[in-house]
Amino acid sequence: MADSASKHTPMMQQYLAIKAEHPDILLFYRMGDFYELFFADAQRAADLLDITLTQRGQSGGAPIPMAGVPYHAVEGYLARLIKLGESVAICEQVGDPATSKGPVERKVMRIVTPGTVSDEALLEPYKENLLVAISQLQNDTWGLAAVDITSGRFVVSSHASTDAVVSELERLQPAELLYPERLNLPQSVKSMPSLRRRPDWEFAADSGEQALLRQFGTHDLSGFGLDSNHPGIGAAGCILQYIKDTQRSALPHLQKIQQEFARDAIHLDSVTRRNLELTKNLQGTATHTLAAVLDETKTPMGSRLLQRWLHRPLRNIDRLQQRLNVVAALKECGAWQSLQLCLRDIGDLERILARIALQSARPRDLTRLRNALAILPKINALLGEHELQAHYPEFPLFADIHQLLAQAINDNPPVLIRDGGVIREGYHADLDHYRELSAGGNEQLEQLAQRERERTGIQNLKIGYNKVHGFYIELSRLAADKVPAEYQRRQTLKNAERYIIPELKTFEEQVLQSQSRSLALEKELYQGILERLQAPLGELQATAYRLAELDVFACFSERATTLNYVQPNFTSANELHIEGGRHPVVEAFSESPFIANNVEFAENKRLKIITGPNMGGKSTYMRQTAIIALLAHTGCFVPAKSATLGPIDRIFTRIGAADELASGRSTFMVEMTETANILHNASAHSLVLMDEIGRGTSTYDGLALAWASAEALVEKRAMTLFATHYFELTQLAELLPYTTNVHVDATEHGDAVAFLYQVQQGPASRSFGLQVARLAGVPEAVLQRAKLRLAALEQTGKKSKKAEHSQVELPLNEENTLTEEAVQLPTQARQRLGENDSGESFQLTTAPDPRIERLETCNPDEMSPKEALALLYELQQLGKR
Repeated sequence: MADSASKHTPMMQQYLAIKAEHPDILLFYRMGDFYELFFADAQRAADLLDITLTQRGQSGGAPIPMAGVPYHAVEGYLARLIKLGESVAICEQVGDPATSKGPVERKVMRIVTPGTVSDEALLEPYKENLLVAISQLQNDTWGLAAVDITSGRFVVSSHASTDAVVSELERLQPAELLYPERLNLPQSVKSMPSLRRRPDWEFAADSGEQALLRQFGTHDLSGFGLDSNHPGIGAAGCILQYIKDTQRSALPHLQKIQQEFARDAIHLDSVTRRNLELTKNLQGTATHTLAAVLDETKTPMGSRLLQRWLHRPLRNIDRLQQRLNVVAALKECGAWQSLQLCLRDIGDLERILARIALQSARPRDLTRLRNALAILPKINALLGEHELQAHYPEFPLFADIHQLLAQAINDNPPVLIRDGGVIREGYHADLDHYRELSAGGNEQLEQLAQRERERTGIQNLKIGYNKVHGFYIELSRLAADKVPAEYQRRQTLKNAERYIIPELKTFEEQVLQSQSRSLALEKELYQGILERLQAPLGELQATAYRLAELDVFACFSERATTLNYVQPNFTSANELHIEGGRHPVVEAFSESPFIANNVEFAENKRLKIITGPNMGGKSTYMRQTAIIALLAHTGCFVPAKSATLGPIDRIFTRIGAADELASGRSTFMVEMTETANILHNASAHSLVLMDEIGRGTSTYDGLALAWASAEALVEKRAMTLFATHYFELTQLAELLPYTTNVHVDATEHGDAVAFLYQVQQGPASRSFGLQVARLAGVPEAVLQRAKLRLAALEQTGKKSKKAEHSQVELPLNEENTLTEEAVQLPTQARQRLGENDSGESFQLTTAPDPRIERLETCNPDEMSPKEALALLYELQQLGKR
């Protein structure tokens, strides 16, 4: 970067010494009214921020690159850098320029990183800002810790495989991820933003436990349901160390840590989250998503909680029923409307409290807190009026805190405490006195000016002030002969002279001193208020969470009322019944009425083969089933006439695919990887959506893979919607247990097709591929050529069709006999599959049907009526053999 320090100016030597402590991040070095950057930092900042790159002095005979940003506008630049995943060390002047010998002492006061920011201007209000740490233990066990410094939420979890921790990271979407320097990150994690390597010792379990005990002031972690052997303890300790290094302040709002268990939530892998478009659509934006339809919350913290619930649907039926009871009660009495009017003025209480905890709250944060506390009595009154306390207890009122803020803080304070005018008049007598001295100066100045006019006889004499010369007496040049001898000239203007007298100088010192003392005392009082707010911080945080929760419940009630959603029911039986189900996103953004459909899974109905034309609604039907199940498990009413759901442990989707060139995976490879994940992990309580398995390879390979995958899912008895264009798969309804055919309906008018979007029982008769191609704009000449080719292929297929060679092996148990499920197969199906009377499975090769062979040898056009009748009798006899 530079030559030895001796070749640099003292100021640059100071900069290089501080920069050496922060080599990997940008250093904002305060110089007067600017934060300056030098050398590589300046070049990088100029590129990232599109600011001017200049130079200052030389190093080794070459100019030193320099760039800078104004200190008063620094937040805007920091916000841009944070979004780009950059971290910045803020170096301030801490010494007194008047007493400093050499460069003013400077010190890094804080380090701003993507995962530790708390400033309002640097955060996205409707998105969680998580700092996450991961570590890998033995036997592929992973520990994970996550903290949202803007709310105080701190969680740990353990994961039994690399795939599991990757799926959790996909759910959390960390703003910043910490990992041990020796850890080889999974390939899919390497593309995440803001990765930070940390020393391995920071992830040690023993030091992590001690850090947590110091933070919470407890003897052990058992009160949080943790022990010292939890895999996430080391990661949690690393997070605390990192925050300590960057924030350089206490964290009083981190008062507890929660353990999250995978078994408590329905598992959604990254593919399922993407395909269901919960908070991001397939293009990566927030439009046309489930959250976009549902989110009618009135506070940012409510919106963030809603999104968290969508990404982590619960399996605990008791907790879900509690949520649904609150939503139902609010909907029934209509209280959600009044509650939303109140909640609209609550604001982002979670993040306000975090800034108070970090001692970085601004004056307007305190006015927002005061306003929020003033609304709590109104909310309690509404809960009481509608007798809702049984479903949602009343809130504590914090009357003492509200009174403190009402007495201490002005209604419309300035943005920063350094501007003064934050503390309300009457709060502190000394402050009022200093303000009176400063404000009362106008009257004293006018009295002094009047005395001087009378004494000198100069009627146009006036007293003024500017920041350079202070107070002065201004006279026109025409009055020069009347100027008293004791007047000392301070400044000469074109048509006037300015003077100073001892009495005016004394007054200036008093005014400036009172202003200085006033501002210093105001800062001291403000800091005292922040400290008084630390004690009730935990209770205030709990209240903020409950307000966010109530915001979500009121939102769910509004959506249920406005969009005609119904309360779902839960059962212990392994089934799922949806009557008149609708896709909430398609319904919300479609111009035409949505066609509702039913879906039913029971103990004897586990696999549905779905056929029908492209664009006919197969994918919508499948996705709406998964979304309805997911919504029910967040505590939300669902878009249906009725819905009853049994236990669900996972939701899988295999819908669509694309190349992943960066990882060297083709479309078919991606498809098979996703299929393999489902086949390995699905259970009898899983909901599986499979769309067009096998289309990425040859027809026979694809058909074979689709057929075998369907068989495997039947063996697992997973609740499966299996969409396909392989009409051969519709035979599975006859060959496999628990399997049925359904199809989405369409009708043809000439060369056009009309989609009815209605799901009917039985297989589809055709795919309408050419008609859909016409809708897509394929040239008519191509369509006509395809039509001729299709006719030829179908004719060839009829002539060459032979009996299929198939083999199916049913599952055997340890005694080498059929499992209970296979024993329950109908006799005819068992015979077709290949099973003898003892229940043992065997391979069955089906011989060619003699009736088909006989028909293929005859020519109907050359047969007489008598010969045709004889052939019919012959075929009848062949069928009896």
